[in-house]
Amino acid sequence: MTDKRSTSADYVTAFATGWPEQEPHLMVLSLTTHKGVQDFAFTREQALLVAKTMKETADRLAKPKTS
Repeated sequence: MTDKRSTSADYVTAFATGWPEQEPHLMVLSLTTHKGVQDFAFTREQALLVAKTMKETADRLAKPKTS
């Protein structure tokens, strides 16, 4: 199967986290873009790894340009 991944990304306009009442061992991350809401489920270990990776990546981002 050919990978048809887009070279552009949608901006996240809102997000929320939570967990299903019947599955408290999962974290759900809801991301909202102009296309709608997409939900992702993570185990505790996955959530911690994603958080660590996002922080490391965010720390390396360039500072916003000011005018």
